[in-house]
Amino acid sequence: MIEPFERWNAALNAYVWGWPTIALLMGTGLLLTLLTGGVQFHRLGFALREVLGKITRPGGGRGDVRPFQAVATALASTVGVGNIAGVATAIALGGPGAVFWLWVSGVFGMATKYAEIVVALHYREPDASGTMRGGAMYILKKGLGWPWLGSAFALLTAVAAFGIGNMVQGNSVADALKATFDIPTWLSGLALVVLTALVILGGIKSIAKVTQWLVPLMAVVYLGGGLAVLALHADKLPQAFRSIFDGAFTGTAAVGGFAGGTIMMALRYGIARGLFSNEAGLGSAPMVHCAATTDHPVRQGMYGIFEVFVDTLLICTMTALVILLTDTWSSGLTGAALSAKAFETGLPGTFGSAVVTSGLVLFAFSTLLGWSYYGETGIVYLLGAQAAKPYRIAWLVFVYLGATGSLHLIWDIADTLNGLMALPNLIALLASIPLLLRLHREFFGAQR
Repeated sequence: MIEPFERWNAALNAYVWGWPTIALLMGTGLLLTLLTGGVQFHRLGFALREVLGKITRPGGGRGDVRPFQAVATALASTVGVGNIAGVATAIALGGPGAVFWLWVSGVFGMATKYAEIVVALHYREPDASGTMRGGAMYILKKGLGWPWLGSAFALLTAVAAFGIGNMVQGNSVADALKATFDIPTWLSGLALVVLTALVILGGIKSIAKVTQWLVPLMAVVYLGGGLAVLALHADKLPQAFRSIFDGAFTGTAAVGGFAGGTIMMALRYGIARGLFSNEAGLGSAPMVHCAATTDHPVRQGMYGIFEVFVDTLLICTMTALVILLTDTWSSGLTGAALSAKAFETGLPGTFGSAVVTSGLVLFAFSTLLGWSYYGETGIVYLLGAQAAKPYRIAWLVFVYLGATGSLHLIWDIADTLNGLMALPNLIALLASIPLLLRLHREFFGAQR
């Protein structure tokens, strides 16, 4: 009974994350880059000043959390297991050249993330409890008059969250702690439930207060470990970059446990894993950015550029370079096992396994927090504000089930549902381009 369903989902997943979706997402990023005059390039300095120069400032206008707290919560959701396992999988299947295409997805993803946040903030509204809500579902209902498609996006979000943002993350934490410290999965699951409950039961304000500290901490721990590997193997950096650019345009020959990769394999796996990691175009991050206090949608859109910059061009790149510098990419390993092997090879003693384990635990836990709000926003859109608390309770139950269960099929289903979110979100975004450009000109015209 399960096997036919697995085959059906595998076929659907191959299409959802295949060339049509990749082309649609990348094409949207390219189009938005051109229409905004390369906002991610000539406004990157402005974006960095907005984020890093105003970390403790409350921002103007309506909202529930500070602008930095919103981007920290979005990063908490975006920076996850994909930054460790996803990057490793891309290199293991597509070769070093996949890293170049991962960068390309990040560059265009900056424009997409910027645009979807700007449009979402324009249509946000408070729910019955007073919490500010927004996202593709509100754009589709209020802006385009397609509430049925908004409901479809909300349903996909509420259901997909239990897989990709909940059970898969809990399972990753429990497995990492079991492998490294021999901690029983039931104990890890129980601890995760308690820690998650302490945060999410208080709603978005409680989540934001934690993520504003958690995200910088996990970035320092993981990037610090990666920089140590780079320093110890600095002589191999030129060769690593050569292999990235050569592989992107000529493919990579078979070596060791690596079966060889063509240009198309490098392109597909690099872009697909990059998009999966930064979530640009999937419509997730705008939901939490809509809770930010800000005086203009474009100002908060700058935080979207910063978000993809950190996720893809910093953290994903660090994982990739560690794997390439330690020559573990051709070992035949893939996923988190490959990243773990790379850090263990690159750092002395047990430091390597400690970096990967702590990274996995922190990344996965932060994703549990952020995605709980995404799923909650979907269910509130469908059923009203009174559904928020029951959803949070259900979230805690599934955290434990994820930590203590076997999730191969759930991971695959969640991956499919996560990808399906892109279609209604991109319809909402592309149909709102005139509004986006008006807001863009309005804001930057006032900055002169």
